[in-house]
Amino acid sequence: MNQTTRESFTAVQKNGDGDLTGFQTSSGRILDYQQALAEVQAGAIAGVNVFKGKDGEMYIRGDADGDPTNNLDQLPTF
Repeated sequence: MNQTTRESFTAVQKNGDGDLTGFQTSSGRILDYQQALAEVQAGAIAGVNVFKGKDGEMYIRGDADGDPTNNLDQLPTF
């Protein structure tokens, strides 16, 4: 997929602890965390990547671009 056809995350859902639990894409799709993780790993979502945490689990994070305003935690909630 090229950059112009890749979706991006436009809003997030959080649980009571503030952890991200769901994502809304630029085309309006709603993904739970595992669906989003699979799509990010497949390269279908722009501006984010997957990393392995100290607990061995895989997590989604925004690409480091020096702009804190587009961090996943800063996206609006839905």
